[in-house]
Amino acid sequence: MAILIAGLTALLLALLFANTLLKPLHTLKAVAGRMEQGDLSQRVSIKDKGEIGALAHAFNAMAESLSRSEQVRRNLVNDVAHELRNPLMNIRGSLELLCDGVLKPTPETLASLYEETSLLSRLVSDLQDVSLAEAGRLRLACRPVELVEVVKQTVQIVQPQLEQKHLALHVHYSPYLPPIYADHERVAQILRNLLRNAITHTPGGGEISITATASASLVSISVRDTGTGIAPEHLPYIFERFYRADPSRSRTTGGTGLGLAIVKQVVQAHGGQITVASKKGEGTSFTFTLPTASNTSIYSEKGASGHSIE
Repeated sequence: MAILIAGLTALLLALLFANTLLKPLHTLKAVAGRMEQGDLSQRVSIKDKGEIGALAHAFNAMAESLSRSEQVRRNLVNDVAHELRNPLMNIRGSLELLCDGVLKPTPETLASLYEETSLLSRLVSDLQDVSLAEAGRLRLACRPVELVEVVKQTVQIVQPQLEQKHLALHVHYSPYLPPIYADHERVAQILRNLLRNAITHTPGGGEISITATASASLVSISVRDTGTGIAPEHLPYIFERFYRADPSRSRTTGGTGLGLAIVKQVVQAHGGQITVASKKGEGTSFTFTLPTASNTSIYSEKGASGHSIE
């Protein structure tokens, strides 16, 4: 009788323990099934502080990450569709008017169509750069580069835009600026994007400055302007794809909303960092770092961020 009672008691305790252990696992399984059907808002509420609780916490973190990724994907699709729709509608409308004879193929009309197709081309190229960078597949032809030469070439490219808005550009270098170890074309791309951004948001008669200083292992480059500045609530998102602090500028500037996102990705691919400081109405300063030619140890075979280094 004692053995029978002990056995029944052990069985009941085992069933109780098993139910306590299996119930949260069944809950996890049910929630995972609903997520599999596409409902990424599902979360589990398990208060256990042991391994089951840790598993529930990891599951919720995974679900949150998947939800954010899906939202980013949807936003990207919507943004790309929006950016493509406007120029395509303009091109289609103009071509229909040309075909109907309502609109004459004047140089101005052809120039407008060319500008719209150029915008589409820049958008596709920028999207490709961002996609490659985020996937860690951006190819960098790194070698010792004289930053002074890159700055001079970039300034020549944007000089017509500077003169058109009557903007003054000042360039300052620290003495004995060492060569950087970087991809010449990509560094020029960084500077072009930052300078064009500064030109766009600086009123006529304003000033833009480029400053380069060196430390033992890094060269720091700053692009400052006396433009309209960026409100504090926009600063955390300024490097996100298609983000604009002023949405009304989307068509007037002709930009794709990807310039600063590309800048950040390319800087990080070189092993550098970029920061922004701004005050509304007082201008903006972007500062990024690049390794010196004597500090190539930060690169592995696949680069500082998994990117291919030639």
